Amino acid sequence: MNMKSVSYILGWVLNIEAVLMSLPLVTSIVYAEGEGWAFVITMAMCASIGFLLTHKRPNTPNFRAREGFAATALSWILMSVFGCLPFYFTGEIPRFIDALFETVSGFTTTGASILSDVESMSHCCMLWRCFTHWIGGMGVLVFLLAVLPMVGGSNMHLMKAESPGPVVGKLVPKVRYTARILYMLYIALTVVQFLLLMLGGMIPFEALCTALGTAGTGGFGFRNDSFASFSPYIQWVVTLFMIIFGVNFNVYFLLIMRKFRQAAQCEEMRWYLGIVVCAALLICANIYDTTLTLEHNLRISFFQVATVITTTGFATANFDLWPAFSRALLVLLMFIGACAGSTGGGLKISRWVMSAKAMGSYVGSFLHPRGVRKVRFEDKDVEESTLHAIFVYFMGVFFIFTTSLLLISLEGMDLTSTFTAVAATFNNIGPGLNLVGPTCNFGFLSDFSKCVLIFDMLAGRLEVFPMLILLYPPLWKEAYHEHKRKQRRRAAMKGQI
Repeated sequence: MNMKSVSYILGWVLNIEAVLMSLPLVTSIVYAEGEGWAFVITMAMCASIGFLLTHKRPNTPNFRAREGFAATALSWILMSVFGCLPFYFTGEIPRFIDALFETVSGFTTTGASILSDVESMSHCCMLWRCFTHWIGGMGVLVFLLAVLPMVGGSNMHLMKAESPGPVVGKLVPKVRYTARILYMLYIALTVVQFLLLMLGGMIPFEALCTALGTAGTGGFGFRNDSFASFSPYIQWVVTLFMIIFGVNFNVYFLLIMRKFRQAAQCEEMRWYLGIVVCAALLICANIYDTTLTLEHNLRISFFQVATVITTTGFATANFDLWPAFSRALLVLLMFIGACAGSTGGGLKISRWVMSAKAMGSYVGSFLHPRGVRKVRFEDKDVEESTLHAIFVYFMGVFFIFTTSLLLISLEGMDLTSTFTAVAATFNNIGPGLNLVGPTCNFGFLSDFSKCVLIFDMLAGRLEVFPMLILLYPPLWKEAYHEHKRKQRRRAAMKGQI
């Protein structure tokens, strides 16, 4: 494995993180808060280490798949470790493991929190907390690809490792321009939501935090009741944009290119919107309260469906008190997730649709053994390699989920709390049910359980394989032997000189 190229990427991640921390630093200056010193120290640490790792470009920069996956996993771990330092230095989250849990939850757009009183946080730390959602929503490595010529002609390995979905493609021939287009769309939609929230009477700081959290489908609130106390207009705007950010960004690119028919024919988007509408109407009928207006019942139903299926994690109602049917439906939506190529989490609708079609094709083969049955998705034949990758992905999900479930069960919680704690973190949802419900938090868990859930959040956001490859011994064995070969080669060259 080319460790110099991996280190080069890690260095640029730290450099970018140092730059991004300037936003909460400016916020501390605007609000005259003393906590800004923590961001200055962290920025200096990131920039210093980043400079040491990037001052010399590697001679052989090209990435293979293994370097791409390893660099992605290590980047997110390193970014989270340094990103939690301002919370820890200021004492607003006094325990390091808690600060790391909160930061990983932010970058992975999970929204699970250990805080019981978020309103007591300083403005700069609150903004950084919400900003981590926006950074993690599209991905920091996608951002690096957009602004820097990083690692030669194999940039696609980085995008594939960080971008969600079974198939990652390019909008335009060059990966760098694809990354730029994605971020331009991301920024534009964030700005539009910010302006609409301002029109609804939100103050700029709250509108910015809300837009950042919604865009990344994160879910960190800045009020203890999340969004329950905001006006119906604000709740509808947030609902709409949660759904918008759960759509594959390729659809928006097609709309910009005026390919309206192709955008409308996106099969995954049709399934996604259909599931949202059907689930919201079913829940509305199940929880319907005759003392409230039809608009109110529809609003809380659509809000909770949107926040769960897009894995955002905001709340306007304590759905833990809803009937069993509604709660079961929300748990199912946790696993379904949003569209591939969106900022939403979960297992992705495209995987479920292709798996269902593959199962139908397999069952049909018993009736017509000699028939040739192709699985089609988005008007294209699905390759066997893609179906195999989906199967392996589901097996990886099953392995991590069941292992985490057994480990968290040692905490002694009831089964519903244990199951939904793992489901909510692995699928990057945020709140679960019972002890980890929307009115509770994860702060009571042991450090061991928090570490398990931290791994789950990272594995869920990075689609399992980048985190699993770090646990694959042959990778590090090969890296060690490659390092030894280079040392012997250098020694031989010195001997010849």
